[in-house]
Amino acid sequence: MKVRDWKDILIQALKKSIFLHTMSLLGILFILPYSLHSQQLPPKEVKHFNQFWTSINMTARLSDKWFVLADFHIRRNNFLQDPGFYVLRGALNYKIKPNFSVAAGYAHLWLAAPLRDKFNYLNENRIYQQAIFTHPVARIKFTHRLRNEQRWIEYTLNDSASGNFRFTNRIRYLLNLRIPISKNPKIPQLVLANEIMIHFGKSVNYSHFEQNRIFAGIYQPISKTVSFDFGYMYTYQLRTSGYQYNVNNTIRLFFYFTPDWRNDKSNEQNVHQHANH
Repeated sequence: MKVRDWKDILIQALKKSIFLHTMSLLGILFILPYSLHSQQLPPKEVKHFNQFWTSINMTARLSDKWFVLADFHIRRNNFLQDPGFYVLRGALNYKIKPNFSVAAGYAHLWLAAPLRDKFNYLNENRIYQQAIFTHPVARIKFTHRLRNEQRWIEYTLNDSASGNFRFTNRIRYLLNLRIPISKNPKIPQLVLANEIMIHFGKSVNYSHFEQNRIFAGIYQPISKTVSFDFGYMYTYQLRTSGYQYNVNNTIRLFFYFTPDWRNDKSNEQNVHQHANH
């Protein structure tokens, strides 16, 4: 069998795996939350927050197949008044086909926690793997991202950072639609996105559902290598207590930078944006 045949078989298997994982994710989302409610919980509590998120996301091309992914996020509570958390993330990405890539990387988070009338920062370490598949439907660009995360999250003890961590696995499925409304490149495109997250592990006691993020906004290139999206994001998140929920109304501004670090740039190709949300 030719190498090309093996490559096509591998690609089809990976695409099928993404589809099966996505269907499993949706099934788990609707079925498993009920199976963990083995004890009576207090009445549901919902807290509302206003947030502002901004980030710089880089996809740097090293060769025709290899990329470096890096992003830094600042997330504020009470819009801009209070700290939320900071995220620094990096990965190595391999493009199997122009519309299909896989990546693996590491992220560190500094989480602001209001302890003893001041903000202390808790740490979170993540290792993650992801696959991204893009395809057009008419003029609409669809991006599917399936990400698997291993998370070590520091918890508090006596209103202080404990230095101890709880471990969970989290699976995230993102569907992102970019919709052109004009052939004029100066007119922004519409962006709609929905991301579902579920988590597993000994520390997950009540529900596998973790959070859902819904985004609506615009996408606009600034130059050949710089672009941004801007809009509103609604987040519905279940806390570890099992009965407390956060509803976050967020203004989001993300910048994207796509440099080409190849020595030979004669064969120009579209850079596959890693859709980091």
